[in-house]
Amino acid sequence: MASKLVIVESPAKARTLNKILGRSYSVKASLGHVRDLPRASLGVDIEKGFIPQYVIPTKKKKIVGEIKKAAAKASSIYLATDPDREGEAISWHLIQATKLDKNEIPVHRVVFQEITKDAIQEAFQSPRSIDMNLVNAQQARRILDRLVGYKLSPLLWKKVQRGLSAGRVQSVAVRVIIDREREIQDFIPREYWIIEVELAPPEEKEASFRARLFALASGTGLDITNKDEADRVVADLEQAAYAVKTVVSKQVARQPAPPFTTSTLQQEAWRKLHFSARQTMAIAQQLYEGLPLGEEGAVGLITYMRTDSTHVAASAISEARQFIREKYGDKFLPPKPRSFAKKAKWAQEAHEAIRPTKIYRQPEQLKPFLNPSQLKLYKLIWKRMVASQMSAASYDTTNVEIEASDAGGEKLSQEYLLKASSSVVKFPGFMAVYSESRDEDEREKSSDFIGVSLPKLKIGDKLIYLGTFSDQCFTQPPPRYTEATLIKALEQKGIGRPSTYAPILSTIQERDYVNKTDGKFHPTELGIIVNKILTEHFPKVVDPGFTAQMEEQLDEIAQGKYEWIAALQEFYPPFQDMLDKAWTNLEKVNMTRMSEETCPNCGRPMVIKVGRFGKFLACSGYPDCKTTRPYVIKTGVACPQCGSELVKRISKKKKEFYGCSNFPKCQFAVNRKPIAQPCPHCGKLLVHYRGDWARCLACQRKVKLSELEKQKEEVVL
Repeated sequence: MASKLVIVESPAKARTLNKILGRSYSVKASLGHVRDLPRASLGVDIEKGFIPQYVIPTKKKKIVGEIKKAAAKASSIYLATDPDREGEAISWHLIQATKLDKNEIPVHRVVFQEITKDAIQEAFQSPRSIDMNLVNAQQARRILDRLVGYKLSPLLWKKVQRGLSAGRVQSVAVRVIIDREREIQDFIPREYWIIEVELAPPEEKEASFRARLFALASGTGLDITNKDEADRVVADLEQAAYAVKTVVSKQVARQPAPPFTTSTLQQEAWRKLHFSARQTMAIAQQLYEGLPLGEEGAVGLITYMRTDSTHVAASAISEARQFIREKYGDKFLPPKPRSFAKKAKWAQEAHEAIRPTKIYRQPEQLKPFLNPSQLKLYKLIWKRMVASQMSAASYDTTNVEIEASDAGGEKLSQEYLLKASSSVVKFPGFMAVYSESRDEDEREKSSDFIGVSLPKLKIGDKLIYLGTFSDQCFTQPPPRYTEATLIKALEQKGIGRPSTYAPILSTIQERDYVNKTDGKFHPTELGIIVNKILTEHFPKVVDPGFTAQMEEQLDEIAQGKYEWIAALQEFYPPFQDMLDKAWTNLEKVNMTRMSEETCPNCGRPMVIKVGRFGKFLACSGYPDCKTTRPYVIKTGVACPQCGSELVKRISKKKKEFYGCSNFPKCQFAVNRKPIAQPCPHCGKLLVHYRGDWARCLACQRKVKLSELEKQKEEVVL
């Protein structure tokens, strides 16, 4: 009897489905797309209505042949590719490439959000046909990207340098990074002073606390911008009398965050685990497609990981609530199940949030089966889902306003208001399981007043003065983007979709338009030059608002509300007009820069040039002298093996590393930035580890960079 043929994208997913479906099914993997636009040509017939000219890549012809043979022997065919536009398009391309629709064998499309026995059985009981709206949305995106990439790249080759390329969405991401860099460069620091006074109840000096100056007694805001002003205010505060003006105590509830979407998972995995977006998605794919769990067999551990929905199935919510009741008790369970509306304005098809397929499959139970990275990401997803259905955390907060007024002696120049606040956790709620981390800029915004431990105070209480503390500060520029904050910015601006965030971040680094130093994105000289060309000559293409508009249009195509050909016809003529003008008006950019090096063969100055693999040094006497050397950046740090200087290099894969300048005689190299000061514990080489931390390569101990700086200053003094 002929078996039923199931086609999926990946071998891992095929193995898991094989074990779930049993012997009556045969499962084949297509290894992604089996058809695509040709690499050697545009592959889009613009004159005939943007007809794509798909081809079967050489490396996929064998797979297509195998699927054809298997299909000929099958009683029915099920296309079980991923439940999104890309997955729908892969299924459609499979039909076209193998001509499955020409046979009399029935072809079904099955969709599931998780690879579990129940979800698979339900999907196979409710098959459907191919959704051409989703396919057309994917085709429109693919053709738009091809038109921009294949039309702009030759212009950049001619006017800047060979090997460059431009992408419809990636170029906008580079612009976002460069716009932030301009904000940082244009930022003018403004001086301000923070003044705090240590106070205590007359009979309880040991219960002292600090209150921060924030306004005049009249309620007018107070902005202290120089030392003279600060000294005058401090002089007033030293002789003032202090009394409690207001006391406001209340209970504040903090609600849990919703389960993960693709964007929030990538952000939180970067903040808490320091996983890149690409790494996060690769591990999530493994968890989704299924891993062998001993006697339980292969099973998918999480739901589909490309989603912008925070919706959770009722059955999963019920299971989570039951688990919470059993493990933590009724106190930790809200009266009603929580539901979360979609956060994203441009949310795609209605998927579920990213959650464990089984709440009772706790992370500790999976230690024998998962590698450390898989376990860390699963634990993050599991905790977030469980916490999302738990009770709110509650805090007892107290905010006290204190008046500094004339004590009856020498009259104050002004009277002042100070503020102190305290916050004590009354009930941890969901925080017993999980607490969401915050971005650097969010932490700064929330740090108006530091929380302190306050004694019991009431209106009219007198307080004794113990000391004044003034601190000179300067306003800070906006922080550079990290992976987490860039993904958040792209999502908020409507640039890209769940499946594109990781490729965007990888591509802009691979093209050397930006690099990542200490976890933060910096535009390169090349990125700034290309961005300048694109913003001047193709303003719409790199405009975040226009790109978001295009994404909305693609969403409308997916919903059947807009014709995909019409979207292409609307985009292309203005784009071609901009392209024609750029070819005429754009001057050739000279990327050559002078260096401080001289040619070892002829003594002439060497210049910095940019090639396929980044910058290199070349003799300015070319073609008479063809000497070239690697371009390196000096660090001033000695090699721990031979004493020569360590230099920063770029590998052929565009990855930064630090190696000995005495290479190839000395092979020492390290991926992390070396620190000039030696390890205070063993005297060996320190390298930057993460944030404000360095790590010793020899003894592996961690050291705070700020502490090293203090030690350095003390030595100088």
